[in-house]
Amino acid sequence: MAHTEATTGLYGLLVEFETPEQVVDAARKVRAEGYTAVEGYTPYPVEELFEALDHKRTILPVIIFLGGLFGFLGGYGLEYWASVLYYPMNIGGRPFHSWPAFVPPAFETTILLGSLTAAGAMLLANGLPRPHHPLFGVPAFDRATDDRFFLCIESTDPKFDRDATFNFLRSLNPHEVLEVPA
Repeated sequence: MAHTEATTGLYGLLVEFETPEQVVDAARKVRAEGYTAVEGYTPYPVEELFEALDHKRTILPVIIFLGGLFGFLGGYGLEYWASVLYYPMNIGGRPFHSWPAFVPPAFETTILLGSLTAAGAMLLANGLPRPHHPLFGVPAFDRATDDRFFLCIESTDPKFDRDATFNFLRSLNPHEVLEVPA
């Protein structure tokens, strides 16, 4: 049914709660029911919701580490190439390869490439830039940044059935259950 729902213009069902405890409890019940394409939206971080939705940790820390490592090796390599290989200058009898002097600039390139990698990978992982998301068309969703807590079950979920899912969400005693047009 997921493909039928997705092609008829329904993005999913959005359920609104008033407290973080309610949304966490509902998320646990939704996951226990077998739904997998579920996302939570809160005005501030709710760690229990992340755990209740059973989100997996991303590979982002590894990517950022590799970006920082590349920055360090690139910065140190550039200094080595310039000071030892390309334009060696013997000033005051110091060695061409003076690693203590190479560390601070290499540290700076580590931070630079690590942070640029983090920003770029985060944007790609979040699917940004995205000028429009179907949830933005639901007027009640404006309160997600103020004082309301939301769960959205997407119509692409294998278990999604418009009526059965709507009735299940209604049984969770939410403030409101809304359809999200695609």
